[in-house]
Amino acid sequence: MTTSSPIPAEMITALRDDPVLFVETVLQATPQKWQAKALRAIAKHDKVAVKSGHGVGKTAFESWVVLWQLLTHYPTKVAITANSAHQLSDVLWTEIDRWARNMPQPFKDLLEFKSDKIALKEAKDSFAVARTSRRENPEALAGFHSPNMMFVIEEASGVPDVVFETASGALSTPGSKIIMCGNPTRSDGYFYDAFHADRERWHCITVSCREGEYVDPKFIGDMAEKYGEESNVFRVRVLGEFPTQSDDVLLPLHLIEDATKRDVEAGPTTPVVWGLDVARYGGDRSALCKRQGNVVVEEIKTWQNKDLMQLAGIILAEYDVVPYRMRPEAIYVDAIGLGAGLADRLRELDLPAVAVSVSESASLKDRFNKLRDELFWSCREWFEARDCKMPEDDTLISELSGIRYKYLSTGKLKVESKDEMKKRGQRSPDVADAFVLTFAGQGAVAGGYSRGYNSNRKLKPSTNWIV
Repeated sequence: MTTSSPIPAEMITALRDDPVLFVETVLQATPQKWQAKALRAIAKHDKVAVKSGHGVGKTAFESWVVLWQLLTHYPTKVAITANSAHQLSDVLWTEIDRWARNMPQPFKDLLEFKSDKIALKEAKDSFAVARTSRRENPEALAGFHSPNMMFVIEEASGVPDVVFETASGALSTPGSKIIMCGNPTRSDGYFYDAFHADRERWHCITVSCREGEYVDPKFIGDMAEKYGEESNVFRVRVLGEFPTQSDDVLLPLHLIEDATKRDVEAGPTTPVVWGLDVARYGGDRSALCKRQGNVVVEEIKTWQNKDLMQLAGIILAEYDVVPYRMRPEAIYVDAIGLGAGLADRLRELDLPAVAVSVSESASLKDRFNKLRDELFWSCREWFEARDCKMPEDDTLISELSGIRYKYLSTGKLKVESKDEMKKRGQRSPDVADAFVLTFAGQGAVAGGYSRGYNSNRKLKPSTNWIV
């Protein structure tokens, strides 16, 4: 603290030694048991990693740590990072501001708040700053030095490894403290290694939703019922454990989760396409996905127990309510079963419906068993490019991360079918199939036109799998 501080030095010393006391007296908050444990760990250890389920209070905890460091250490610099500007500005920065307002006036008067920086007044060498960490901007944590340096890394699983590599010099500064928090979505990377290969260098804490004093038990029960307690979604979002990753999983959970946290926008002229998977059985769902380039524009919608005419009316209503610039260039409909008839009816309604027979041969016949396998692989490549965005749609995340694949004796790749998934206790991946259908008009599998559709939009010539 600066020499001009109105706060007695002995009080600052007591608060610096006991962050729990700081939270209780200065911020007027009562930490949960796990939060108190983590606060004490930060006072004692230089490297602390916290993995947890959803909604346990990580953001409040990080906010307390930032304010504690700024107000009880001098000089100090706090570098705060996450893999998205939303997570920093709309979530963590807002939470810090909220708790700062709870402080007694003498403490409030010590700080100056800006959009991406909190500074200790009359002290140019003491501040907290927010920097977004992206693969294309790996210098987010580089170049920071202070006798009391602190790094706070939010949603650490989603921060690219290249950011840690670039910041290795700053992170290794003697006396610096590093706090990493996040949902453990990846079974590799810097955050994962802190709990495994590098565990001896870190003080590791795991917080289950069952330890969160304010987590609704109904959330835990709903997650268990919806995904199963053995699922990766339950492990990550409830237990705070890293996913178990089999070699035959088509899409690792972390690739999908990362796409929910990126700041990506589609260009205004980028075409929109829809994918429509049509239910064939009573328990299955008809699902509609809307994608504009690298962005899934909204959560996937589902309907059950709708006949062909009802579903046609629903899709027509969806088409009519969207702005003209967001109307789809094509609506790719799974042509198996009722889908072919639905595509015909949508074309009669003058919608750009394209019936896609996913059971036909792939365009790359030497690589894929069927067209469905090729579309799923295109979906995987979309995520692997790491420049895409989708809503935090729990159903889509669960279905995509649960799909397996194998190689046949012919060397061709085969994605497991709906029936195969049901045999091992998984729900039919109707939502995932709707999403995957949006890839039917791009890349190696591009093509098709819709018979009877009288729009000025032009689709590419048909291939053997579009009917």
